[in-house]
Amino acid sequence: MSEIARVLVMKLSNGVEWGLHCCVSISQSDGPVSAARLAELHGVPPSYLAKHLQALSRAGIVRSTPGPVGGYAFTRPAAEVSVLQVVQAVDGPEPAFRCTEIRRRGPLALSPERCEKPCAVSRAMATAETAWREALAGISVADLAGRIDQDSSGTAMRDLRSWLAGAP
Repeated sequence: MSEIARVLVMKLSNGVEWGLHCCVSISQSDGPVSAARLAELHGVPPSYLAKHLQALSRAGIVRSTPGPVGGYAFTRPAAEVSVLQVVQAVDGPEPAFRCTEIRRRGPLALSPERCEKPCAVSRAMATAETAWREALAGISVADLAGRIDQDSSGTAMRDLRSWLAGAP
């Protein structure tokens, strides 16, 4: 991974990781999964996780069903939900890099007329951001579930479905 890609990835909150894992988990359930159950599964604080699940709900990725057998379920197939959509739901759509036109400051400051196009730093960061977003847009939650299953020799999703089915 390039240094620019590392910088972009480091800006993501823990909520993105939690949201993605929850989405994979929800994708394996036949019914809604409660926030408390997802927090238990992933060993994370329920109140903090609930905040991220609400963000996924506001973005239209999952829907919340109230009641004793309620919880979160996808609004569409997991194959139609991209990793980028989850990232943007949790952390927002803003770019990781924001150019502040530093070249217009200090003793060698350039005039606004000499700054008509973005500088090399801004262009490099925009290129990395575009590549990063395109890569994440090309991976679905269903793809993640499949890759997690491959990493576990085909047992992870089976075990997850069994755990979810046995949930109160």
